[in-house]
Amino acid sequence: MSESRASAEKNSHVKEQRLREKLLPEIEAFKASRRSLQLATKSASGVPNASYAPFALADDGFYILVSELARHGTNLRESSQVSVMLVEDESQAKTIFARKRLTFDAHASLVARETEAFAKGVAALSARFGEMIENLSVLKDFNLFKLTPHHGLYVKGFGQAFSLTGSELLDVDWKRDGHHGGAPTSEASVATRVETENAEPA
Repeated sequence: MSESRASAEKNSHVKEQRLREKLLPEIEAFKASRRSLQLATKSASGVPNASYAPFALADDGFYILVSELARHGTNLRESSQVSVMLVEDESQAKTIFARKRLTFDAHASLVARETEAFAKGVAALSARFGEMIENLSVLKDFNLFKLTPHHGLYVKGFGQAFSLTGSELLDVDWKRDGHHGGAPTSEASVATRVETENAEPA
């Protein structure tokens, strides 16, 4: 390996590490600051529905407690494919056209009652929302779901979009193709690219 190539790879590694050290704490703080998530589900026949749910984040995914009487509650039982968004409040955004947001595709799994996973999810939700969760969790029409992210996108503003992978969305990649695009090609990749982007508005 030539000296110049070795130097370039070292510089790239340093940039990747700096990106992680700067961005990941910011993303974690953003997730912690949100108390509800926007939820896009679909029925067995493919009819979409947009809704929301309060959530709690654990080390293995996002937990939500929803009624099967609601459309999204029924949809989650019929289809495990969901899309989720955590978004900055309009009143706090610098511009309405580029609100800070975290979006991700996820797998929704129904958590069986009388299991350790159910107790874990309810405990996480109760820690955030108190007695209401304890009351709802004993109702038979309320079901606990765990949302496990596949990949996501964190948008800070115009030209600042970062791909995220992993079940905790901890692997970061600076996107080059604007705010939208397909899933990352590598589950373990962490790369930073400092080229100027001309990302489209939100």
